[in-house]
Amino acid sequence: MTRYIFVIGGVMSGIGKGIATASIGKILQSKGYKVTAIKVDPYVNVDAGTMNPIEHGEIFVTKDGVECDQDIGNYERFLDEELTTNNYITTGRVYQAVINRERNLEYGGRCVEVVPDIPNEAIYRIKKAARITKADFVLIEIGGTVGEYQNMLFLEAARMMKLHHPQNVLFILISYLPVPETIGEMKTKPTQQAVKWLNMAGIQPSIIIARSKFPLDYPRKKKISVFCNVDQKDVISSPDVESIYEIPVNFARERLGDRILHKFGLPSKKSSRSVLKKWERLVKTIKSVKEPVKIAMVGKYFETGEFTLMDSYISVIEAIKHASWYFKRKPEIQWLSAEVYEKNPRAVRELREFNGVIVPGGFGYRGAEGKIKAIEFCRTEKIPYLGLCFGMQLAVIEFARHVVGIKGATSGEFFPNKKNKVIDIMPDQKVLLREKRYGATMRLGDYLCKIKRGTTSFKAYKKELVLERHRHRYELNDDFREILEKKGLVVAGVNPERNLVEIIEHKDHPFFVATQFHPEYKSRPLRPHPLFREFIRAGIKKRS
Repeated sequence: MTRYIFVIGGVMSGIGKGIATASIGKILQSKGYKVTAIKVDPYVNVDAGTMNPIEHGEIFVTKDGVECDQDIGNYERFLDEELTTNNYITTGRVYQAVINRERNLEYGGRCVEVVPDIPNEAIYRIKKAARITKADFVLIEIGGTVGEYQNMLFLEAARMMKLHHPQNVLFILISYLPVPETIGEMKTKPTQQAVKWLNMAGIQPSIIIARSKFPLDYPRKKKISVFCNVDQKDVISSPDVESIYEIPVNFARERLGDRILHKFGLPSKKSSRSVLKKWERLVKTIKSVKEPVKIAMVGKYFETGEFTLMDSYISVIEAIKHASWYFKRKPEIQWLSAEVYEKNPRAVRELREFNGVIVPGGFGYRGAEGKIKAIEFCRTEKIPYLGLCFGMQLAVIEFARHVVGIKGATSGEFFPNKKNKVIDIMPDQKVLLREKRYGATMRLGDYLCKIKRGTTSFKAYKKELVLERHRHRYELNDDFREILEKKGLVVAGVNPERNLVEIIEHKDHPFFVATQFHPEYKSRPLRPHPLFREFIRAGIKKRS
């Protein structure tokens, strides 16, 4: 019988609901239970694909090609599970399904109402995910904070599920306890107000996770217990930590898993100590590593600051960390502006200071010429280079211009009417753009890649066929493939179904690999992606 745990935010956003949800899942896995997680996003967009990543954060892609919230990536990394479209719910998806059903007369001609039909659709999707995954526990993170108009219908769905399945539904509130500098005292009142708002929605939290800068002390725990109507044992301290991967260990220390199982009347199937031991070792490594590995990320300059850059590339950053920790190294990531290299080409010399350089995915011509200058420098100066999606396309353009001698080599994304488009859009994509069908129409999700033996990529993967995730419209133009290969470009991987180029490399280089896919989506804290792992290995060797 599946149990459902709704995770709801209080006071303010950005306090780590997604990481907390993933950590709860990890704790329950350690108790011997099968877990899956669902992200509920209250916006009316059908998915996250058309949203600006600078404002919204990274667009994560599942194996079946769903463009979704970055929290799905957190779930995958913590649970080490591949999630699908069934793990992602938005207001847009729910309303779209209800309206389509109404148009098809599936409601039998009755009046279709916001309540209960919209919450019922949400419940149907939650139970469908449980059925398909056969999970013992389904964690449902409701985006936003309690009291917001946008997520009221999902809170109503949660309330209705508790009404019909009182023994199988649990509510966890994650709330922030501020410590005003002028006062110097941790305040519980905002959390009390959050619980009050939740009560007004017909929901009483069973457990409160108290996020704060510092650990929760006894007086605060007691106060929350009394005024929020929860057992003191169910007030869980969640202070700021050095690494997000420490959070499951902290939750285990607070006996959160035991409290959840107690409330459901369930036993622990195996010792959490044995399962969490690897995580404890990882946390120990993270805290103890001192020898740095310096990685440069070359991208556009965003006026809103590097924090949004980090949100836009969370999976890449985490993949770098995973591979660095594998070698007991401390990752030091520095953002470098490609536009600086356009204005001052000599500035690329700073790349010599780094163990390796990454040009990540992206769109648009802005900063592209600066990135090409950085790629050329990495190629000629033998600096380890990893290009991801857009970083692969620009590496092809750089090679075409400076090695093959194709004047004006460019991408159809930048200049659709120019002649030498070594990167161009596929014919089926041209139709979609002409019809202005942008949402969920890129090449998305898992595609096979056949890797050429003897290449750097084959040495990394140690196998010929791999599945990797994509998110792009443009590909290496096959009209130029023969001349590129003739001049020395190594096509290390191709999609066997459509013969599309997936990986390119350079000979006589310590590490120059660029992929059309996004390997960062499949990296895990205890199992770094092979390409990131070998990239870091090459970077360490370069420095030594």
